[in-house]
Amino acid sequence: MKTNITLIIAILFLGLNSGFAQASNEECTVNLSLFVETVKADKFTEALPYYKKAINDCPKFNPSAIYKYGEDMFEGLFDAATTDAKKVEYINELSALWDSRIENYARKSPVGKYETKKVMLRYDNRQLLGLTDEQIYNEFDAIYKSDLKNFESPKGLYVYFKMMVSLYDKGQKTPQELFNKYDDVVDKIETEVEENSVKLNEFISKGESLSSKEEKHKRFYTQTLAAFDKISGSLEQELGDRANCEVLIPIYQRDYEANKNDGVWLQRAMNKLYAKGCKTDPMFVKVVKQKYSLEPTADVAKYLYGITGEQKYLDEIFRLETDPLKLAKLNYNLGLEFKSKGSYGQARSYFNKAAKQNPADTKPYQQIAAMYAASVKSCGTTNFEKRAIFWLAADEAAKSSSSLASKYRALAPSKQDIFSAGMSGKTIKIGCWIGRSITVPTI
Repeated sequence: MKTNITLIIAILFLGLNSGFAQASNEECTVNLSLFVETVKADKFTEALPYYKKAINDCPKFNPSAIYKYGEDMFEGLFDAATTDAKKVEYINELSALWDSRIENYARKSPVGKYETKKVMLRYDNRQLLGLTDEQIYNEFDAIYKSDLKNFESPKGLYVYFKMMVSLYDKGQKTPQELFNKYDDVVDKIETEVEENSVKLNEFISKGESLSSKEEKHKRFYTQTLAAFDKISGSLEQELGDRANCEVLIPIYQRDYEANKNDGVWLQRAMNKLYAKGCKTDPMFVKVVKQKYSLEPTADVAKYLYGITGEQKYLDEIFRLETDPLKLAKLNYNLGLEFKSKGSYGQARSYFNKAAKQNPADTKPYQQIAAMYAASVKSCGTTNFEKRAIFWLAADEAAKSSSSLASKYRALAPSKQDIFSAGMSGKTIKIGCWIGRSITVPTI
């Protein structure tokens, strides 16, 4: 293969800072150049000898190229493999590549991240490798215990909990172990969501004046938050009826005395009982009051407000909390509370506050759109006016999801409807709780 001289020079330059004697190692330079060119040409079998020489003789020579293209190569070899034996071989080789990366390129290779990639690869091929759910769970658990900070994969966290559910269903884990692990994973997801929201909000605050690199980062954080949002719903589905009031309350009654001064235990019990609809049970009230006596936080005040409806607790919520992201979450949850009671006007107010405090979270717009759509039959006077409310719903939904906005627009009056009603370009005032004006599209 004809060597690409430009690529050789670039690789030589990039390798100068790796802590290896690259400048005098022409053999490493040429071999790596051949390896990269061959992988780029999708000639993965031909690239394998070059890779083996690079990983054995020059593992620290421009590691960004070795490991990036090595990963591409093994994925290509695996996809092209026609026998199980070959697939297993390439799985093991790719795992070994990540081990080498952790060892030789530690600055850009956090253990938690690459160990997670290894376990996910094994999980995806667990039948081929003959692995049990317990083995997969234990491998994820080792990552959780050794490098939680870099255990950031949404799918990895979901599978980790999914394996716990499987072990619980088989009688290998207790209900308390199941609930504890659910709380562990939820806490980690909340940490990741907060960190990614802060970063995304930095780019949102700059408006449209973003560089191409900044746009790329903005898309990454947006997609990451969407993945965690999806995973959060999936976790709840996995837990399902395994955690209901009939199961939870006896456990918390049994363990209350031993844990009543443990703020973390009280918080988790409070959250779980609330999420599973046990908020009218005396045990929930008992836990909330005890938590408030130890730590009068805004989160606990929210529960007390839900229990009592007393204004003093609502005031306390916003007196105690100052963090914008936590305030956004509180406002969003209050919005959900009022929405569930049919108090749409108050709910919209809290959803709008949440959206302003945390622009990275677009769920409040979805909630407002849903309330508009749910009010079509009760707001507006004529059939045209009622259906026009779907334009309001679409405008709110568009701030979050273009596909959801399209669904609402499809329910609004069509061009033929606008023409027949003689409403082109006119303004409709919608009363009810909505109190908004709608300008009909001009046709």
